[in-house]
This record gives sequence, structure tokens and C-alpha cells, in this order.
Amino acid sequence: MAAHNLSLCTAFTGHQRVAAGTYADVAEVLAAQSLPAGSFLVFDDTTGTQVDYPWPAGYASQPPAPAENDDEPPAAPSVGRPKLGVVAREVTLLPRHWEWLGQQRGGASAALRRLVDEARTAHASVDQLRQAKEASYRFMSAIGGNLPGFEDAARALFAEDRAGFSNSIAHWPADVQTYLGWLSRNAFPA
Repeated sequence: MAAHNLSLCTAFTGHQRVAAGTYADVAEVLAAQSLPAGSFLVFDDTTGTQVDYPWPAGYASQPPAPAENDDEPPAAPSVGRPKLGVVAREVTLLPRHWEWLGQQRGGASAALRRLVDEARTAHASVDQLRQAKEASYRFMSAIGGNLPGFEDAARALFAEDRAGFSNSIAHWPADVQTYLGWLSRNAFPA
């Protein structure tokens, strides 16, 4: 959950934006307004996902930085490979894939890392478009699913029709339009 510590979010009461900022800032505003549970919705600004309030553990506070103590002796080096943030997970491949990977420079793991890095670079713009569409759709489904033109807006969003999307949400409440416009800023090709 540590990745969410610095994330930003936005809170809505009905179709009006009531708070925006870090999770801690938004929690403070919501607590000060004494809003009853269920009268507001909070959305993660990166993913467009609706977030439960009060926050799950780890959202609102940043873990304390480890204290450095100059009096402690340095840790003895450990045996084996250094920990470089490597996470072991299972990958299921066909025998021909394993055979090919085994013949690559550095072995299967190194070849897979190179392939993933190449794909991330080659598909970065497509991934950004997809993620922006998904974030926009999550938000608009949660807050605007009953607004007029919702279906047309959703079709235009996934068809990458910026003008159709803008026209479909033109009569939506101003705060919803503004936030949705910001979420969808990368959802349409340049």
C-alpha cells in the first residue's frame, strides 16, 4: 500500500467536488464537514477508482523513515545474490518457449526482463491511452451512470471520439465535467 501514500484523490458530494488533494488532506476536509457516511464519493486521481472512506490502512499516513544510527556497526554482508527488488512469481509457458528462453544470453530470467522492457517501451503510448480510458470510465460509471448521455459518452470514450465525448458530457454538472476532462486528458490520440 505504500505506493498510495503520496497519491491524490478527489471527493464529491452528489455531483459537486468538495475536496481534492492528498488522502490526508481530503480526510481532514471530510472530517471537518461532518458529512454522513454514504453522502460522498472519493476517487483516486490516478486510477479513477472509487476509494472507501475511512481509508484502508496505509492510505492516509506515510510510514516513518527508518532512523539511522551511526553507533551501530554495519550489517554483515549476506551470502547469495543481492536483493534488487526481485519478486519471484510463476510463469506458465509452453516447452518451445522455455527452450528458446534457455538459449538466450543471460538465461530465461534475463531474456524475459529484456522482452518486458522492450514491450513497455514500444507500447507505452497505447498503455497510457488504455489506462486513461479505464480511469475515466470508472469515474463516470460511479458518479454519472444515470446522467443523460452516459451511454453515448462511454461509446465515444472507447471509440476515441473526443468531440463526441465532449458533446455527450456537455450538459453534465460542471465539477463532474471538469474532473472527467482532467481524467480523460490522455484518453484520446493527439
